[in-house]
Amino acid sequence: MSPFQRVAPLLLAGLGGSLSAQQTAPVPFQVYEASITDIHAALVSGSTDCRSVVTQSLRRIEAFDKTGPRINAIVRVNPEALKAADSLDVRFRTGGLIGPLHCVPMLVKENMETVELPTTAGSLSLDGFMTNRDATMVRQVKEAGAIIVAKTNMAEFAFSPYETVSSILPGYTRNPYATDRVTAGSSGGTAAGVAASYGTVGLGTDTGNSIRGPSAHQALVGIRSTMGMTSRAGIVPLNLAADIAGPMARTVADAVAVFQTVVGQDPDDAVTAGAGDHLPVDYMAALRVDALQGSRLGILTQAYMRTTTDSEVVERFQEAIGDLRRLGATVIPDLMIDSLDSWRRAQIGSCSQFRFDLESWLAEHGDRAPRKTLDEIIRSRQYHPSIESRLRASAEADIRPEENPGCRSRDEFRERLRRGVLELMLRNDLDALIYPTWSNPPRLIGDLNTPHGDNNQLFAPSTGFPAMTVPMGYLREDTLPAGLQFFGRPWDEATLIGLAYAYEQGSRHRRPPSTTPPLPPQ
Repeated sequence: MSPFQRVAPLLLAGLGGSLSAQQTAPVPFQVYEASITDIHAALVSGSTDCRSVVTQSLRRIEAFDKTGPRINAIVRVNPEALKAADSLDVRFRTGGLIGPLHCVPMLVKENMETVELPTTAGSLSLDGFMTNRDATMVRQVKEAGAIIVAKTNMAEFAFSPYETVSSILPGYTRNPYATDRVTAGSSGGTAAGVAASYGTVGLGTDTGNSIRGPSAHQALVGIRSTMGMTSRAGIVPLNLAADIAGPMARTVADAVAVFQTVVGQDPDDAVTAGAGDHLPVDYMAALRVDALQGSRLGILTQAYMRTTTDSEVVERFQEAIGDLRRLGATVIPDLMIDSLDSWRRAQIGSCSQFRFDLESWLAEHGDRAPRKTLDEIIRSRQYHPSIESRLRASAEADIRPEENPGCRSRDEFRERLRRGVLELMLRNDLDALIYPTWSNPPRLIGDLNTPHGDNNQLFAPSTGFPAMTVPMGYLREDTLPAGLQFFGRPWDEATLIGLAYAYEQGSRHRRPPSTTPPLPPQ
């Protein structure tokens, strides 16, 4: 029995088990801040239908994205969204909820292939590119009942972890918590849209930071899985040695509902070949409020402490440590991997694989692709000026990764780091390592001089081990979000989920941004 099959009857029973009994006094439903469970409860009770849910999401995009606070998170709205909602309403009347994401408004990052909408990775050089297929992860969420409401802005080709700006959409994506601040990158459009309740949940990608950083900047939960647990097929690559896709949501439970849907082997992505050995797991069963009791957590000082670390971030982190201990965890301070610096110094050469990974993806699409090579993209001049140097440097790479001594050196470092992390956790009998997701608050838009504070580029991407971020509180007069990161052993997402959920439920830090309030009923 699937987790959805196990939970759905309980939901129906909790609502009286009868649609007709509930329809006598319908309760007005708002998609604003609604969870997946809220949407399903409203559908089952008869207080809303799927068309209304999707219409409300589209109204919020219209009200807040290019007008009002001008969040600027949405590249394209799906013109088929209401048609999909109507189809689900028909199916619901005859068979009830079709899956765990039934009628859940979903935002999808612009580098994920979708049948209904172009896929451009944020670049004008690929404008209008219809691949006519869904990325595996997009197909999975659709089959579970989700509706793709829109595609979201991103740092072009996912290059920048610091800001969300691209050539496909004029201007920066703004942080809904302070519209003069960045969303981080590169999945900043998804993060801003989910925070503003354009969608209930979203999909992002994370090569070094890009799920966890934007989630922390927008008071969201973001999950970066073990490398190989989820498929990247149908996603524009940045670096297939580190690329991962996954959920972003306002609650741990919603993120996990999406995660449960997208884990598993995919014949179209060889990296997932080992996932079957670690599944099935009922990740929803890990949502336990007592999961921190008796747990052992270690503070990975190397991950966040530097001379530029913001004092307010340290204060919020110390408060989080106090909450973790109050909730039953033993927290061991000041842990370090002693040989880390020497391992990093031992690396030789460089390893650039963007050109090779991108051109391989373009080749999959044959004549349909508007460009065939990175050189063609550069010659087109259709990209944001901020990425030109990165594009040109990538185009100069002439040694394939499998033949490149620099890539071999990188991989040797990664293997040492994996062993080092596991030895540190074993020696201290740890369930997870913790640290602030970013060491500094969201920057002002356009500011690339003050410290960025990104703590995500090293440990999870280099090891391939899972990490997730959860809201930790606010900075700068209680306005700018900060995130707490849990980092753990490979294939051990269930442990991280339990710890993050217990912390979320015991701290309750997340609140909605004031710039995108509820809309009046229509």
